[in-house]
Amino acid sequence: MRCPYCSHTEDKVIDSRPAEDFSAVRRRRECLKCGSRFTTYEKIEDTQLMVIKKDGSRQPFERAKITNCIMKACAKRPVSVAQAEEISGQVEQQLLNSMRREVSSKEIGELIMARLKELDEVAYVRFASVYKQFKDVDSFMDELKNMIEVKGRKDR
Repeated sequence: MRCPYCSHTEDKVIDSRPAEDFSAVRRRRECLKCGSRFTTYEKIEDTQLMVIKKDGSRQPFERAKITNCIMKACAKRPVSVAQAEEISGQVEQQLLNSMRREVSSKEIGELIMARLKELDEVAYVRFASVYKQFKDVDSFMDELKNMIEVKGRKDR
């Protein structure tokens, strides 16, 4: 492991424990050259999940992209990075559990929207406006009306 501070390649493991969701091992390390401490995560390498984009192209699934999209939708909202990472993890796990090697970007967007709707309605609308590519104000208003209607049914 390369030290992120001095780039030295020798370190020692100080502590090792399962990550919160038991999907990885969290290790605290100390650089043998500069003494700085840093954290690494070790996880099982799964078969690569491929995303089928709208144009038909394929690219490897990247959890960080999902987290970044969620964080953009949640800008200036009371949503923590940990919550965004949790959603990303849930979406990734659900896709991996489906035992498919390829998944459409549309399906990923739907999974994210479902979780954002529960977490923060404003973040949901922001994400949906980009994801669904609203063409005009009417399509945006239709989405808001649907959301209000569903919320009204839940409150009864």
